[in-house]
Amino acid sequence: MLNKLKPKIKELAKSAVVIAERTLGGNSGKQKKQMAIEYVLNHIPVPIFIKPLISLLLSSFIDDAIEFAVEYMEVK
Repeated sequence: MLNKLKPKIKELAKSAVVIAERTLGGNSGKQKKQMAIEYVLNHIPVPIFIKPLISLLLSSFIDDAIEFAVEYMEVK
């Protein structure tokens, strides 16, 4: 199940980074990252009662996906 969520998390991370950037603008890196993490967690397609477990198990992967999305957006 977790492996099936990883591609979706990568997609969500890209959207989350764009939304955080548009909403918060520059010079608020920590806030943007937190906003992006919350966006990903809120939009993962799993039942709400499973989201805390997914957050715990995939927290490192979610962080990495967001960092990758940030780097991807900077290159574009």
